[in-house]
Order: sequence, then C-alpha cells, then structure tokens
Amino acid sequence: MKLVAQALPANLRRSPLAVLGFLVLFVVAAYKAAGFVIADDMTGLAFVGMAFVVCAIVIAILNDWRKGLYFFLAWLLFEDFARKYLGNNMVIYFAKDFLLLVVYLSLFVAYRRKEVTGFRPPFLMPLLLFVWFGVLQIFNPGSTHIVYGLLGFKLFFYYVPLLFVGYALINSEAELRRFFFVNLTLAVIISGLGIAQAILGHTFLNPPTLADDIRELSTLYRVAPISGLTFYRPTSVFVSTGRFGNFLLVTWLMVFGFAGYLLLRHKRGRTFAFVVLSLTAAALVLGSSRGVVMWGGGSALVGSLAFVWGAPWRQREVVRVLRTLQRAFAGVVVGIALLFFLFPEALLSRVAFYSETLSPSSSASELQNRTWDYPVRNFLGAFGYERWPYGYGIGTTSLGTQYVARFFHTKPPVIGVESGFGTLVVEMGIGGLLLWLLMSFAIILSAWRVVKKLKGTPWFPIGFMIFWYAGVLLIPITYAGMQPYEDFVPNAYLWLLLGVLFRLPTLAVSAQFAAAPPGAQFQQPFQQSWTR
Repeated sequence: MKLVAQALPANLRRSPLAVLGFLVLFVVAAYKAAGFVIADDMTGLAFVGMAFVVCAIVIAILNDWRKGLYFFLAWLLFEDFARKYLGNNMVIYFAKDFLLLVVYLSLFVAYRRKEVTGFRPPFLMPLLLFVWFGVLQIFNPGSTHIVYGLLGFKLFFYYVPLLFVGYALINSEAELRRFFFVNLTLAVIISGLGIAQAILGHTFLNPPTLADDIRELSTLYRVAPISGLTFYRPTSVFVSTGRFGNFLLVTWLMVFGFAGYLLLRHKRGRTFAFVVLSLTAAALVLGSSRGVVMWGGGSALVGSLAFVWGAPWRQREVVRVLRTLQRAFAGVVVGIALLFFLFPEALLSRVAFYSETLSPSSSASELQNRTWDYPVRNFLGAFGYERWPYGYGIGTTSLGTQYVARFFHTKPPVIGVESGFGTLVVEMGIGGLLLWLLMSFAIILSAWRVVKKLKGTPWFPIGFMIFWYAGVLLIPITYAGMQPYEDFVPNAYLWLLLGVLFRLPTLAVSAQFAAAPPGAQFQQPFQQSWTR
C-alpha cells in the first residue's frame, strides 16, 4: 500500500480514495495479465503492458507537465510501431490524444497556480475565426454522420493548444537546449531504423502479418521508370512512408536551425547535432519521397542564405555562420558518401529514380506534372462538386474516414480531391479556404516579425527555420495535399514549435540582461542590432 501511495502525485497521496482506487486498478491489471499469460495470449499481455505504461506516463504528467510533454512526444512518434504489431488497434491510436489532454490539464493547473507564463498570440483572432467556422461545419447538413465532423475538428484543431505548451516550456536556454536534444535523440533512433529498413526491406520492423488497413502502406516498392531499378520505401517505426517523410522534414529543419544556434552560442552538443544532420540527410535520400527531398534541399538553400543575412555582423560572428554552413554541407556529404561506400545499390537506385523522374531532360520526367499540372487540376476539381460554396462538412474527406465508415456503417458523401486547398473547399466551402488563408498569413506575418527581432542574435537560426516550416506547411505543402497537415506528427510539431518561436525574444532579452554589467541594463535594455 505504501509503494502504491508513493507512486501517486503528491496532491493525490493525501486522498485515501485515490490510493485505494489506484490499488484496485493495479490488482485488476495484474489479474488480467496473469490470465493472458496462462492463455498464452501475447497480444492481450502487450495491451496490459501498454496500459501500465500509459498509467505511468499519466502519473509523470501530473507530477511534472514538462516531463510529461516529452513522454507524449515519444509516444506520438512510436505509437505507430505498436499499432503495426497489435493489429492496428484504434485504442492505441487515440492513446496519444488522452495523454495530451492530461498535459493540457496539468499545464492549466500550473497556470492557475501562476507557475508558468501565458501569452496572447498575435494571430489569435484569425485563428479563433477559423475554429468557430470549423465548429459550425461539424453540423453541416451535407455530412452523412456527425462523427465525420468530430474527427475533422480533432485533426484540424486538437493540437493547436500545443502553441501555449511550447511557449510555457521554454523558460530558459537550458530548457531550450533540452527540448532540441530530446527531439534529436528520438530522431537518431527513428532515422537510423529507417535507413536500416531501406536497405533490408519490408520484412524489417514489420510483423509477418499486417492489418489490412496498413498492409499496402507498409510494403510499398518503387521502380525507376528508365533503368528499372526497384527499391523499398521505408516507413521506419511508422505505418506509412508518408509519415516517415514528414517526420524527416521536420527533423531536418530543426537540426539545421539548432546546429546554427549551437555554433553561435554553445560548444556542447555540436558534434551530436552534426551527426544527426548527416543521419537525417542519408534518411532523406533513402526515404524515396521526391517531395520531401526537394523541400529538404530547398529549405537548406533558403536557410543558408537567411543565416548569412541574419548573422550578427556587428559582433563579427559572420565567420561562425559561414562555418556552420560549411559543416552542414560537410555533414551531408559525409552521410551520402558513407551510403555510397557501404550500400551503393540502395543509394544508386534512389538516385536513379530521382534523376529519371525529376530531371527536365528525362523522357520520364514528372516534374511539371507533379509540381504544377496535377495540383492545379485537383484544386480546380473541387469546384466541380455541387456544394463547393458551402461544403459537405469538416472531416468528410479527411484521414481516417474509412474507420468511421466501418464502425458507424455510413459512407462519406464524396471522395474528395488530393489538393489541400481543394479539400478545404469540398469540406468547408469557399469560406473555409478564405479563413484558412487568413489564418495562415496571419501566423506567417507574426512569425516573421519575431524572426526580425532575432536578427543578429544566436537564436536567429532556430527562429528562422521554425518560421520557414510554418510557412511551407501551411501554404505550399497544404496546397498540394491536406494529408501532411492532418498527419499528427507535423501538425503537433507545427504548433509546438510556434510556441517556442514566440518565446525566443524573451530568452534574448534575459541573456543580454544577464551579460550586462550592473546598471548597464537600465541604460540600453535591448541592443539595437538585436531588434533590426
């Protein structure tokens, strides 16, 4: 009984009912586990084990919401791995949402106790307008079931409060470095496994028998159209190669910005950051996603130019920025070179596919079609639906509609289009698209104002890459398809990183006050070069 009480949060230990309830749950779980062991039901035993893990994470969140956030991120990234081996059970799929709800509640309690700092996002009104419109679209008469609306609302808005979580989390530079080091550590594991799977094939990291819903997603192969080379599209710990590619793009942007910050601000962790950079570059190439490769390469180019522009010229730190870019380029070269010498077939088959389908001079080039013709055709196709002025309801063409159709025996009213902007028109009408654009440009403009404040500081590389990620995801990537935004990995990181971005100026001010001699901070509280 004493051990059970010690496991509970301090505020619950005083309640005998809470301790007794926890003890009853422990006994029931132990009884269930024993039954599964006797019946040799390893799947059931795995679910009991996961239930223990969830309970432990909930307790950790109630004790410290900051640690709980990192537990949530780990679960977010690895839940697909459990789904693959446990028959794509939907209980696992929604477990992360329950954990995040506990994080929200724990943060709210801490805010009421004045233990964390809140803030008002400058784009709050456009965001609330879009949320309000999304609520109305749940009850759109064109929808065949209200569950479609609830699912769509969850996909669009459930992770938005992570904006406030990210802002409250980064209350010091130490917490900022901790946040990135934790995420980079997770990235090393996932990227490394993805590289191994790209080389070994679909039998690695996948069970012998996959659920019908995810079998095709986890066993995709591609063929270079001219050379005929065949290669596997890795999923790593995820159920689909698309989600793995989305994760790699987020990781690439984070590590690119964080490496620049470390070179300008801290020596500790630089080697690790560049190892992650090399590993992510190799995983991007082997990931077999043309869009992710193109966005990764383009983002590196834009980020490099931005780092030079935003370098602290007055502090003569431009040499360090150039050194950062030099090391980043060297890290990419090292990663690709190691692949070439160790696994030439795996690398060259992907290179052949990229060159044969993306080169304008190739007879099998798809560059024009995939970057312009196909997205435009799908966007215009949305206006061929009868209800395009007011839509069929939020969530009616979103990810997961197949599960709603199966469990509630109802079909979505339309198939939809692949264009993300077209999806907004089909689901929420032309008003939904206009409100999305209003919200997106308000976010991008507000983020850019923060980035300009950080110009000339060591935090600029991080700030710019977060701004770039938000702009790329909300406009061009979503224009091509709504799946990346509705995917919980890039969605969660979007709002979480935006919160981090809006917190960075306070770190810059705190750092200058700490570095200034006594009395000097009252004469010039914020260097002019830091606010340009």
